[in-house]
Amino acid sequence: MTAHRHVNYLWDDAQAASLDPAGRLIYRSNLLGRDQRITNTGGGNTSSKLTEKDPLTGRPTEVLWVKGSGGDLRTSKRENFSSLYQQKLLDLRQHYAARADKGIKSAAEDDMVGMYAHATFNLNPRASSIDTPLHSFLPGRHVDHMHPNAIIAIAASANCERLTREIFGGRMAYVPWMRPGFELGLAMETIARQQPNVRAIMMGQHGFISWADDDKVCYAETLNFIEQAAAYIEAKYAAKGGDATAFGGAKHATLPPEQRRTAFAAILPWLRGQVSQHKRFIGTVQDDEKILRFVNSKDAPRLAELGTSCPDHFLRTKIKPLYVDWNPLTEDVAALRGKLAAGLGQYRVDYASYYARCKHPDSPAMRDPNPTVILIPGLGMIAWGKDKSESRVTAEFYNCAVEVMRGAEAIDRYIALPQQEAFDIEYWLLEEAKLKRMPAEKELARQVVIVVGAGSGIGKETARRLVREGAHIVAVDLNEAAAKATAKDITDQYGVGIGVAGTGLSACGPAIGLAANITDRASLRHMLDDVALAYGGFDSICVTAGIFVPTDTSGHIPDEKWALTFAINVTGSYLVGDEANKTWRDQGLTGNLVLTTSANATVAKKGSMAYDTSKAAANHLVGELAIELAPLVRVNAVAPATVVQGSAMFPRDRVIGSLAKYNIPYSETETSESLVTKLAQFYADRTLTKTPLTPADQAEAYFLLIGSRLSKTTGQVIAVDGGLHEAFLR
Repeated sequence: MTAHRHVNYLWDDAQAASLDPAGRLIYRSNLLGRDQRITNTGGGNTSSKLTEKDPLTGRPTEVLWVKGSGGDLRTSKRENFSSLYQQKLLDLRQHYAARADKGIKSAAEDDMVGMYAHATFNLNPRASSIDTPLHSFLPGRHVDHMHPNAIIAIAASANCERLTREIFGGRMAYVPWMRPGFELGLAMETIARQQPNVRAIMMGQHGFISWADDDKVCYAETLNFIEQAAAYIEAKYAAKGGDATAFGGAKHATLPPEQRRTAFAAILPWLRGQVSQHKRFIGTVQDDEKILRFVNSKDAPRLAELGTSCPDHFLRTKIKPLYVDWNPLTEDVAALRGKLAAGLGQYRVDYASYYARCKHPDSPAMRDPNPTVILIPGLGMIAWGKDKSESRVTAEFYNCAVEVMRGAEAIDRYIALPQQEAFDIEYWLLEEAKLKRMPAEKELARQVVIVVGAGSGIGKETARRLVREGAHIVAVDLNEAAAKATAKDITDQYGVGIGVAGTGLSACGPAIGLAANITDRASLRHMLDDVALAYGGFDSICVTAGIFVPTDTSGHIPDEKWALTFAINVTGSYLVGDEANKTWRDQGLTGNLVLTTSANATVAKKGSMAYDTSKAAANHLVGELAIELAPLVRVNAVAPATVVQGSAMFPRDRVIGSLAKYNIPYSETETSESLVTKLAQFYADRTLTKTPLTPADQAEAYFLLIGSRLSKTTGQVIAVDGGLHEAFLR
């Protein structure tokens, strides 16, 4: 067996033996997808030609099982594979030839994708990949098509064909760039027939494909080809000086970590606003050693301008990234912002020119002309996507592109895919049709919402409610452990998303937990900067944090408790809004601030003087902030009546005290749940609806105010009190 240093050999004979033939295909696929040195997220596909019983005739028939359109090899299951009658696929060659011979090859390729449905076995609903002919027409019973960085480095070299012969001898053939489909499948079939010793084909500027009649052998050979390529590249790379001379050597120095944090925090919200002119984006920051080595290098401007080579890469990273020629040691952040503004403007002009130059009469309309990858010397890379998962994958793909460029430059000279070919992939009508079939985005998609007080009660429930509508959640609490627990609940349920790029805060998923003290402006600023580093910025804030300190038996409250009540319930909300407004205005995107007041704000009663008056002040603060933050930010509030269930303000001793105060029978031995139920029903009986209020009732109001359904509402306090008639407007 080949010794593997550059990939991981993971095959387990015992596990494979326990699986049926289709299960072994899934097993092999998962192993290959697990190692990003073998293929990138969502990239590559695998297949097996298996004997199945025809559901109509009952006779054995040959079926091609192949990874279908979309999905990721690492996580693929049986339902991610399409199944097709192999003979029917082979018969489609005549149909394609008749169309292609009429000089409409591109239309013929598109037509064939629709024909795959006629070859479907056993009504399998999984849409077939455009790579299906590659798997069908090659002779091996098992086929792997991968996108390893080491192989693509050879595929993206100026002398790819010569290098393929030099590295692999006669075991790997070469085919120049062709868009995946029937033409490429037929070319591969010809190569395999004419060169019977070949067991793999280098696909110019794309990747490679390998095959065997045994699935374990196919897996091993796929790894062996990658290992051979990687070893060759690393030997050449070391001979040229290794990291010290990579990409022409260093031109710029890396800023220290704290300076990078400060610079990123200063530019990210503004930058998010700039790239979100069409639709909002979520960011991922990467500043590890490898990406810094590239952005700091002498050759980075030249290589960045060439763009990526592999189609899988540029579908996420666009035709090229934006490289900003900023000197981190001699220029400040203001200069960086100026260069970013100029660079973004030129990038949009360049993208529009690329579209105008390459478009066809039936091309889809030009898409968002803003970059999805931004490279900054001394700082690193910022990647953008519709959500955190997509921005992380975009970062991952550009990391792959950097590794490809490193390898290609070590052994030869890197070349990118011609722009017309890149355009034809990016604006392929079938790709456009796939985009249009995507389900509509959720109401709060592309939004980042900070929930202050998310460690428990209403705040925790609000975080859960908003994430269901597609929002990214920043759970904030004075108790950091509670905030992180809420974020973990969300990520456990919704996953962290695909992609592994990002360091530190930027490695988060749909939720992150942070600590902050809302009475401390510096603490709030640090938290908001953390949010920028995690997601690029934020859109809305819900403040659910609060405190209740009852008066003592004589009707008094200590001065320090009075001050603390106002500090948290009033001043804290003001500080959140005032500090966040700096970021909102820098970002330039509309947002929402939703505070929490109380039905108590309009009802004077014994025993809660500090709380009630603080909430009355908070009611007025809503209007004041609405005026100050307009027109960019809407400010509203939710005013709950007493919510006992799940509230941090109702520990067991306070519940018992309230039951005693209202002469409600109870026993010290009762469970906390029983005591809470009694007290909640007591408060409910004072309302018109007679139903206990829950955190979920309040969370629904926050959702309405955060979303677009009440987009013309600002400066208002919405009561969610079950119909507490004492609080009716007078």
